[in-house]
Order: sequence, then structure tokens, then C-alpha cells
Amino acid sequence: MIVGGSGFLGKNLIDKLKFLNFIIYSVSRKIPKVKDHKVIYYKVDISKEEDLKKIKKINFNYVINFGGNIDHKKYKETNEAHFIGTKKLLKAINLNYLNLFIQIGSSLEYGNRNSPQSEKAQPKPTSIYGKAKLKASNFLNSFCKKNRIKFIILRPYQIYGPYQKFDRLIPQVIKSCLVNKKFDCTNGNQLRDFLYVDDFINLILKIIQKTKINSGIYNVGYGKPKKVNFVIKKINNLIKKGHPNFGKIKMRKDEIMCLYPNINKVKKNFKWSPKIKLVQGLKKTLNFYKNV
Repeated sequence: MIVGGSGFLGKNLIDKLKFLNFIIYSVSRKIPKVKDHKVIYYKVDISKEEDLKKIKKINFNYVINFGGNIDHKKYKETNEAHFIGTKKLLKAINLNYLNLFIQIGSSLEYGNRNSPQSEKAQPKPTSIYGKAKLKASNFLNSFCKKNRIKFIILRPYQIYGPYQKFDRLIPQVIKSCLVNKKFDCTNGNQLRDFLYVDDFINLILKIIQKTKINSGIYNVGYGKPKKVNFVIKKINNLIKKGHPNFGKIKMRKDEIMCLYPNINKVKKNFKWSPKIKLVQGLKKTLNFYKNV
């Protein structure tokens, strides 16, 4: 079961997973207009027990929880989508058949901890989203240990690629450049970690095909940060259109200027490392949006 199968990460996972020998269920609040014939779709809000009754009789071996909401400023909606939803989902599924539960956490669970951020760092989230994600992680950790369920919590940093919505940095810049628009930015001196979505999905495929799993939390990213203005300029140069106005937007007071992970743990445990360099990933992403 892929919770959030109609979203950015869910669609990318389905594109790869459908070629393997799995029966795939996509569980989302919205069902896509164009359905994949290899996927069984259910319209479900995991924060609502009534909705979860639709899938209660299905025995899942693997659950990947991409579920959540987009607007992270609203406390109630964010808490319900990320914490309450995870809690109710775990209580709804048949644990007797479950081999592994994969939860998608967030780098924002660490808050303002110094980078490179390690899994050993004590989480101290400052945002509504980060706090909701941490509550979900803590509940999952406790619940799965109590019920002897294998679990993985992945804490990704900036993932980009096909199907991502235009309210995110890279698709937003691509869109503005493609229509040759002038657009305002900060000075772009923030250091961020950018991971192409295929690398992230390949990690999930490695995890679900691994015979021995060590439950726990794993940071996921490229491990080498880039300045935001470098990424914007690179997109601008690839498209050869668009006009970024750097410094026109003031930096937020709570802006984290340097944010990237230590990825040694995930590399060691799953024999995984990112393969797609930034420029290569940007070109792949650009080709997708040119054809949308």
C-alpha cells in the first residue's frame, strides 16, 4: 500500500514498482484522472476512521506512508494529516501480514540543529510541520517496537523531479524561466541539499527487497549542499530564458542558512548512494515539465 500514491513521491514510486512482482494499492484523498491499470486505487483520508474501513480487510505486506497535506501553516490540518493519520493507519491495518512499514519523515524534525545533521542529533523542531512529523515518528517507533513490527523512518531533505507541484523551488523556477518571466528571489545564499527523486525511489526499492532490516531512522539526501542561487542560475542557464531578481525578497528571520544531512548510516545499511548529479537531475526534470 502506497499512502499518497497520487502525489509527487507516490507517482514516482508506482512508475518503478509496477514492473516488479507486487500487487499495488494506492490510497489517497484524490484518485488521479488517468489511472494506471496495474494499480488498485482507493479514495481514503487516513485521518478518518470511516474511510479506513475501506481497506481494513486487505492484508498488506508493505506500507509506504507518503501521506500528508501541502499547506504546512495550518496546525489542525497538518497535525491530522501527518500525526493523527499515521496513528489511525497503524491501528487499522492487519499487523499479522505486515513485513515492513516505511514512514516518510522530514529533515525539519531536527529543527535548527547544526549541519551535517546526524540521526543521533536530538530532534528539536520549530515548525508546525516538523512537530507533527516528529510526533508521528515517536508514535511509530513506540507502536512498532511494542507490536514487533519492522519499520523504517526516512528523513529526506530537498527531493525534486517529475510530478512535483509548482509551489516548490525547482518547478517554480523552471516554470518562470520557460515563460521568460522576471521573478523575485532571496539572495539565494542558503545552502541546501538536493536529491533527484529517482535516487530516493531506488532507495525504497532496495529497502523493500532487502531480507534483513534494521528498524530505525535514516537521513536521506545527496550529502553535499549547494547554494540556492547556484541552482536557480543553473536552471536559468539551461533554459536560456527567464530573469531571476536576486535579493528582492527578504530572508525570513527564522531562515536556516545551512541545511544538509550526514548520510553515512543509510549508505552503510542499504549499500545505497545517490547516483544522479544535480545538473543531470535538473535536465531530466526540465524535460518532464517541457512536455506537461
